[in-house]
Amino acid sequence: MAHKSPCWITTNRLIVLLMVMATTLSAQWAPYPTQRVPKDRAGKPNLLAPVPRSADGKPDLSGVWENPPCTKDPCPAGTKQELLPLAAQFLEIDWGMKEPLPYQPWAKELKEARVMTNGKDNPDAHCKPIGVVQLHTHPYPRRIIQTPGMVVILYEKDGVFRQIFTDGRPLPKDPLPWFYGYSSGKWVGDALVVETIGLKDNWLDFRGSPMTEEAKITERFRRVNYGNLELELTIDDPKAYTKAFTVKINQKIMLNVDLFEFFCAENERSAEHLR
Repeated sequence: MAHKSPCWITTNRLIVLLMVMATTLSAQWAPYPTQRVPKDRAGKPNLLAPVPRSADGKPDLSGVWENPPCTKDPCPAGTKQELLPLAAQFLEIDWGMKEPLPYQPWAKELKEARVMTNGKDNPDAHCKPIGVVQLHTHPYPRRIIQTPGMVVILYEKDGVFRQIFTDGRPLPKDPLPWFYGYSSGKWVGDALVVETIGLKDNWLDFRGSPMTEEAKITERFRRVNYGNLELELTIDDPKAYTKAFTVKINQKIMLNVDLFEFFCAENERSAEHLR
């Protein structure tokens, strides 16, 4: 079954603009069964089956993963759209946290200004690269490919990718900032722990929580069973926040689908309506 990709999304409590690019089977690969899916006694996929493991015994994170939409109230305004239900943390990265984000005064003022202007400068709304955190929460799916020495994440969002090196190399000193930074990971038990530095200024969520070049992101990937992936993101950005904070994201496996080729800049005509 083909899934649908949004061209881009701008949404807050006052504006919901949604463009959906429907993908037809004639233009894409026909559905093809995902290989080696565990089955229950009735022959249906058993998403609670034990974690698959690679040849070295580590949990295998490989697969196509999606962010389930927000279904438990109170969900942020804009997540329960008919065409494209959104994950709560895509709009508000601190959704579900017991305490609000520990903004520095200037960062709080900037976030509130972005909300008041309907997020018109959000990179995603202008077909510009978004940051690592928004990639994790974005409605587009992503494919994880795990190999010895490297984990690669391919994002349907604009066809971008991340390289997470697991070959023991240290992070660079004084790196030239990149949109997705420099990532080095290691296994701690059954969790892949990844440190990322060298990031460009960007947005943490669609409401406009800022992230600066001083940010360091620590990710913990843990596949709890065949069908579920838990992510813990710790953002340490002393320029924008008074202390580090951690958010949790749960993703689910997608079966019998593949990533589509999609680029936000193609025939984009909606930005003019944000002025």
